[in-house]
Amino acid sequence: MRLGVVGLLPRDFRTLKPAHLRAVQALGFTGCAFHFPGELCGEITAADTARCRVLFADHALDLAQFSITYPECLFDPDADVRNAVIAKIKKGAEIADSLSAQTYLLRPGSRNPAGSWTPHRHNHTRAAWDRLIETLRDIAPTLEQRGVTGVMETHLVSILKNPHTCREMVESVGSPNLRLVMDYANHFETLSQVYDSAERLNHIFHEMGTYAPIMHIKDISIGKGLVLHLEETVPGHGELDLAHCFRHFQTRFPNNYGLIEHLPPDRIPEAASNTRDIAARAGVPISEMEV
Repeated sequence: MRLGVVGLLPRDFRTLKPAHLRAVQALGFTGCAFHFPGELCGEITAADTARCRVLFADHALDLAQFSITYPECLFDPDADVRNAVIAKIKKGAEIADSLSAQTYLLRPGSRNPAGSWTPHRHNHTRAAWDRLIETLRDIAPTLEQRGVTGVMETHLVSILKNPHTCREMVESVGSPNLRLVMDYANHFETLSQVYDSAERLNHIFHEMGTYAPIMHIKDISIGKGLVLHLEETVPGHGELDLAHCFRHFQTRFPNNYGLIEHLPPDRIPEAASNTRDIAARAGVPISEMEV
């Protein structure tokens, strides 16, 4: 496994400086990622991507994941909305190609106007599913032409609500360039699943592991509210059997990235150290930076 990070680089890579990449190097990461605002895709020039690519090469770092953010839903009933976000995603694929990004992260969106990762009952209708597949089949040829591996992020509140549905999406679209993120923490739904996390991880990897060439590394803690709260936390501070998780990923993609994410910068060093310790106990080697 290779170890990377999300959260140490500016969102607009045109402002990227060597100091940002030296900070990534200082923590022993060999790769990193950033989320670029989708509405700015039309501003990016060949010179912008060439500069970024050179900076990464000069610091011997991989761009493990490139993402664009957008508020639109890929299965919005309004065809104009879908066409607008399809255009953004296709332009983003061109940028991902120019940056030599290993993966290109996409999100399905939500019918809830409060945000892409908020629940709505209309996320789970048959009509929504059919529109999602139609949208992704429109995007897939661009991914293939550009040689870009698009990876869809998933979550239990989203249309991609469980591991079986995630696999069904990939197989329904039928493109070798559309895959998934192994964001395992997003598919724990109950207290019993968290407390018996090895069994749940077996199910998650069985259903979608073959189709998920990049992993997001995090842990889950149990909140203290009067209803069930499953909260993300620093790897090693929660309930999940991350050693079991890392072995699953290593078996399928031994040379691919696990990315630490969703942490403030001051917590990332501890997360990196804990991840390395857990991987070592699991017998999973982490590739080091070449000197």
